[in-house]
This record gives sequence, structure tokens and C-alpha cells, in this order.
Amino acid sequence: MINTVYRLIAPKSIRADFVDLKLDEERIIIRPTYLSICAADQRYYTGSRGRVVMKQKLPMALIHEAVGEVVYDPKGELPVGTHVVMIPNTPNEKDDIIKENYLRSSQFRASGFDGFMQNVVSMRRDLVIPFDYEPEVGVLLELMSVGMNAVSTFKKHAHDRKDAIGIWGNGNVGFVTALILRKEFPDAKIYVFGVEEHKNRYFSFADDTFIINDIPEDLQLDHAFECVGGRGSEAAISQIIDYIKPQGTINLMGVSENPVPINTRMVLEKGLQLLGNSRSNYDDFKKSVDMMANNKDVREYLSTIVSEMVVVNTIDDMIRAFEDDTYNDFKTVMKWEI
Repeated sequence: MINTVYRLIAPKSIRADFVDLKLDEERIIIRPTYLSICAADQRYYTGSRGRVVMKQKLPMALIHEAVGEVVYDPKGELPVGTHVVMIPNTPNEKDDIIKENYLRSSQFRASGFDGFMQNVVSMRRDLVIPFDYEPEVGVLLELMSVGMNAVSTFKKHAHDRKDAIGIWGNGNVGFVTALILRKEFPDAKIYVFGVEEHKNRYFSFADDTFIINDIPEDLQLDHAFECVGGRGSEAAISQIIDYIKPQGTINLMGVSENPVPINTRMVLEKGLQLLGNSRSNYDDFKKSVDMMANNKDVREYLSTIVSEMVVVNTIDDMIRAFEDDTYNDFKTVMKWEI
């Protein structure tokens, strides 16, 4: 079966390639319906990953956040038309200790092999989860699973006092992480810290929000999540160390291209734990699917961070979506009609 894959071949240049589609009993054929643009996709699209990395990775189809409809299931377990979320992390082995999203042998779509910008996608059966609510919100399941991964790690390692939790970063990752924390720890005070006041207003479920240069001096936190990334990580981590109580956890989620200095003296003095979090696995997706299914308010909150929906029929539409995304506060979603 011939499939069309829309690959980035150079910064801001996308080409349609025709490839053979792999078919077997353990693979389900899925037509993507909604695709969400991530900051990682933008770094490839704009070429900001650097010349060496770009040369290694391209040509490659972008997008690792996507939902779709079943076109063909050789075993007949999923009816045609079933809404499914596609898991981008592809493990090649199992480990009793290390989570599959941290195994060096795992592959990740749109970071080394083709992402979901395709006419149809051949997915391993164990990387597909059905859901039965709005796909235009379900497209945020991958983003939510990343927050779920971090919160699960937090639960495992943090001490029992969780009266006050801070989230630095009022973007997409900060939003879903704060929302999950709200549901998982309903009695905790959830505080959000950002640099843009208008974005703080989206966090209506939080107990309070602050601009980072106007934080009360007497505020103290038991634990914190850093969801900033990039050049802002250093200032965010520094502030967290100042406001966190001894033996708290600092959950790192922001991706930075360059090394970030950390005040290790105060990390040692306070006995803090730094927990690294990246990507997600099947269990994180399943928890996210269930949380959305069981909480209509979660879906309603998530719908507010879809800044723009771009209907895609051509490669020009794809390029417009990526260009528009640089100006949007939150998520740009492509309605995939190509």
C-alpha cells in the first residue's frame, strides 16, 4: 500500500513523499484527524535545532501530538471510525525498572523517524488507545500525558506534605501540569508563576497566579514544577530554590538547548530533590484518556488553550499553521483534511 508522507526537508520547506506502508496483524491503519504543533516541531521547522542536528534528522515528517480514526484493523478489535490517540514513543524492549520513555533504545516520532503528518499511519497495536469524546480536545492527550508522567514521578518521590505546590511557566506544559495537580491534589494550594499576565488568566482553577517579578516575599512552597525551558529555565529554577521549603522536590520539565546553571549550594543546604521528566508512556496516556473521560471540566479547561484551528488541505495550509503558531499564546491545531 502506498502512503503519502509530508516531510520537512529543510527549514520551512515541506515535501510530499510516497512510501510503502507496512501492514501486518499487529498494526492498525489510522487516518490522522487532528494534529497539534509542539515547540519541538517548531524548532525543527525553523531550523533552530542547529545545522548538525538538522542534517542528521531530515527529511522527516513532523508532529508527535495527534489523534485519528481507525481505517483498518486486521483483527477487527477496533471498528472503522473509532477515535484513537496515537502514542509517539515507540519502545523496542522492556525493562523492569526504567520507564519506556527513558530507555535509550526507544524511538520517538518526529525526532528521528516520521511523525504523524501522513495521509494514514501504520501503528503498532500496543501504541493505540481508543477514546469517545471530542477529538479536537483529545488531540491534547499527548501534551496531557507529559504532565501525567511528571505528576506520577512526583507522587513516587515527594514527601507527604503537599500543602502548597508552585508551577513556573504559564504556557501549554504549565497549564496541563497545573490542571492535573488540581485534580490529583484537590486540597493543595496550586500557585502559577508566569511572565505574561494575560496568560495567567487562563488558570482559573488555580488558587492564585503571580507575575515572576511580583511574588510575595513570605510565600513558601512544599514542591514546585519548572515548565519554562529555554533561556528562562535558569531564572525559574533560581526562584524556585528561593521559595521552596527544605526537602521539597523540583520537578524539571522545560527543555533547554544549552546547559542551565543551578545554585547547587542551596540545593544541598535545603536537601532538595531535582526530578527530570521527559515525554510519556502507555500508562501515562491511559491515565490521561481516563481523566478526560471522567471529568468534563478538564476537557472544557483544555479547550480554552486551543488558540487556533487551521483546516489543512494542502502543503501551503501546513506552512500557514506553523507560521501562525509562532504568534499564538497556546496551541495551534491542524484539522487534517488532506
